[in-house]
Amino acid sequence: MTQRLSSAAIEKLVKEIWSDVLEIPDGQENATFFELQGQSVSAVRIVARIEDEIGVMVDMGDLFEDPDLETFTRDVVALATKENVGS
Repeated sequence: MTQRLSSAAIEKLVKEIWSDVLEIPDGQENATFFELQGQSVSAVRIVARIEDEIGVMVDMGDLFEDPDLETFTRDVVALATKENVGS
């Protein structure tokens, strides 16, 4: 069950997690997971932190579809909304 966070709060947390784990350089804010040198270890860290901090189960495979931050954030918010509706 997710911690009933607003969409804006989830978006902020996802951005913080993504930025922290992938250490985004200036000018690369719109880069995709692989453009930011994302690897399986990075994916595990992102997924684990999202589960711990937001309470949403994200499939690690979603990161290997090479999303940018905006797309990935939208997916996490959609999952959180779906989980809240089902709880």
